[in-house]
Amino acid sequence: MKKIRVAIIGQGRSGRDIHANSLSQMKEQYEIVAVADMLEERLERAKKELNCEVYRDYRDLFKRNDIDLIVNASPSHFHFTISKEIMESGFHVLSEKPLARTVHEVDILMDTAKKTGKLLAIFQQSRYAPAYRQVQEIIKSGVIGRVVQVSIAYNNFARRWDWQTLKANDGGNLLNTGPHPVDQALQFFGSEEMPHITSMMDRANTAGDAEDYVKIILHGHGRPVIDIEISSCCAYPSFTYNVQGTRGGIKGSTTHLDWKYFKQEEAGELKLVTTPMVNEKNEPAYCREQLKWYEESWDIPAEQGKDVFPSMAQNFYNMIYNTIVHGKELEITPSQVRQQIAVMEECHRQNSL
Repeated sequence: MKKIRVAIIGQGRSGRDIHANSLSQMKEQYEIVAVADMLEERLERAKKELNCEVYRDYRDLFKRNDIDLIVNASPSHFHFTISKEIMESGFHVLSEKPLARTVHEVDILMDTAKKTGKLLAIFQQSRYAPAYRQVQEIIKSGVIGRVVQVSIAYNNFARRWDWQTLKANDGGNLLNTGPHPVDQALQFFGSEEMPHITSMMDRANTAGDAEDYVKIILHGHGRPVIDIEISSCCAYPSFTYNVQGTRGGIKGSTTHLDWKYFKQEEAGELKLVTTPMVNEKNEPAYCREQLKWYEESWDIPAEQGKDVFPSMAQNFYNMIYNTIVHGKELEITPSQVRQQIAVMEECHRQNSL
């Protein structure tokens, strides 16, 4: 079995805790041959944990000829420039999110990938979140009818004071957490056209100058309304997904979902009545009927529930392996991520904090 030889730029929360950790558990498919980081203590740790070569300057990676893929897990505001440099230096790149700050930058990266013939992939592992995939399966089954609205809430109550609270570092909840729910939202909406966008942002519990409350409404003719909320001032988070359909709905978290629905053939067709409604006593009444509801639930499989984030990452890396080794199409394309960046860019345009 061919191994993909990987170098990782950055050994912070993402580079070490997500990428290095996940790849270390996929030894038949991947081998970490080098990492780069500016902090000496991180390099020393990588030597011990990964048994690989280490570099303070990521550009030293470009001198090697034994690397198949470079993971760009640098700080957010370096993703665009370093990803471009990686491809121009002759390597495939997997960029952490956010891929870039603007659509213009995404277009440059896509053009660079085309010119160099190198792979441009973006780490949107939440596309493989078990609960999200289960919601999609329920919707596709048709049991809840036509989807009218999808609400996605990535909410909690937290105060934050690190570098990702600064606009200059491409910080804030939208660029930091937002790529996950926005990516999922656009799959519910449909990625073949841009939605209409309304957005509100606020600074609630952050030490920096970037937002930590985000509300986004996506809508379009013939499409479901998508309500996205990413809040750090929600003391009572109640759901991750809430889907409203014409014959039922879905509600739940990342580990448990409930859904209920009625069957159209049992309920019968609605017939419009324009005369005053009355009950059996000939008294004024509301429309009332007893629908027969069918209820189902889902719990995340035990093996995934223990390690849901590593599981998502490994599913993503299986997809990347099949793309590089077997020539399969990316399941998460730069064009799809371009739409995501376009939505987030418009949200920033509408809100000047």
